[in-house]
Amino acid sequence: MTTYPDLHLYIDGNWRKTADDLPVLNPATEEEIGRLPCARKRDLDDALDAAAKGFKLWSRVSPCERASVLCKASAIMRERQEEIATAITAEHGKPLNQARLEVIRGCEFLEWDAGEATRTYGRVIPSAPGVRYMVHHQPIGTVAAFSPWNFPMSQPCRKVAGAIAAGCSIILKAAEETPAGALHIARAFHDAGLPPGVLNLVFGTPSEISEHLITQDQVRLVAFTGSTAVGRHLTTLASQYMTPVLMELGGHAPVIVCEDTDVEAAAVTGAVRKMRNAGQVCTSPTRFFVHESIFEAYAETFVRRASETVVGNGVDAGVEMGPLANDRRIEALTDLVEDARKQGAELRTGGNRRGGKGYFFEPTVLANVPDSARVMQEEPFGPLAIINPVGSLDEAIEKANSVPYGLAAYGFSNRADYVDRMIEGIEAGNVSINTLEASLPETPFGGVKSSGYGREGGTEGLHNYMITKNVSHSMTVV
Repeated sequence: MTTYPDLHLYIDGNWRKTADDLPVLNPATEEEIGRLPCARKRDLDDALDAAAKGFKLWSRVSPCERASVLCKASAIMRERQEEIATAITAEHGKPLNQARLEVIRGCEFLEWDAGEATRTYGRVIPSAPGVRYMVHHQPIGTVAAFSPWNFPMSQPCRKVAGAIAAGCSIILKAAEETPAGALHIARAFHDAGLPPGVLNLVFGTPSEISEHLITQDQVRLVAFTGSTAVGRHLTTLASQYMTPVLMELGGHAPVIVCEDTDVEAAAVTGAVRKMRNAGQVCTSPTRFFVHESIFEAYAETFVRRASETVVGNGVDAGVEMGPLANDRRIEALTDLVEDARKQGAELRTGGNRRGGKGYFFEPTVLANVPDSARVMQEEPFGPLAIINPVGSLDEAIEKANSVPYGLAAYGFSNRADYVDRMIEGIEAGNVSINTLEASLPETPFGGVKSSGYGREGGTEGLHNYMITKNVSHSMTVV
């Protein structure tokens, strides 16, 4: 098996160690697998200086040349898929097959934005003779980007792809728990010939790094994926410097299951998708609102499939769900389950830590959960599903919208009128019907309400990394 990589910071095209470091643990075994160098203030200042120089160079590079580097980096990562996936499984715990797919998804983000780099069209606005009004899109500047631990490769790839395709430089602060994916991204771009300073990678104490970077004049955009609480803090900090932000924050995704749907297929799909990545996904389907006429049949099938989920070390064959990221997640899930049960919820399966070593938690299903339970308002971010009956589609939509989040939502129905009502009535940035896929490279992704704002991916995504400049040109002096 490929060994875990030797971790470094990457600043101004050079690899760097520091005296301060943190342990990286395998969540399946709780064993230390690496030491993570932590950036000090002078490392961050070096990264800022490098990014400023990198932007001055890269912003003048043609979109076709940027696209070429992005595609080269993607090709390198595809060649190294097994090495990268093995490292991700070691640090995160997800099954190796899922890690392999994540590497490919990260490459797809790079490839999509490579194409979009050549399509950042402006426009000419109709005007009087002798006058031209034109709209130009230009790179915004240096980006301070913060990526989460749940998708070590695809999440940082998304931000790196947008910034580099647009012509920006970027300082990426990747998650301390899962640093290998970001390290491999930096390696790929280094080997693809990206000029020094365009991409810089740092690790360390999140609050120290964010508070130092965001307060600097060189940083022109803050891009963050993570919890709503942290997102609000970073937004408040950035607002003091009039720095725009791109926020992809938490969710608590509802799933509306109408009475006309295929109960067996919808329930199996829901159970499988709920346990993907151990439920540690911001778009994970969590609150299932099922029409009362099919409720018990749906719940029975869902519970059966969820309880059959093969849980174990991600490197073992046949494993469908690995451990949680850390012991804090176990405590959080345990508290949510206990609170729900005290308030009358039914525990249909799971609810406990599994085994004495590793951060494993049982696939868990709660039914008939009262609205007063904490889990109805708080994102569990784990393998925990809520299945509640509803009497009508109107009731289901009302309950779907009853939380402050609006990232992803799902609906199952074959009736055109039901589908139309869900599309129009559900408050979410991403609504999927008869599928639990919420995000693709070619589609815009982002939330409403407390799930953030701005979009990544699709035609819309690249414009967050650019400014819109209006140009008025008179052929004569007036």
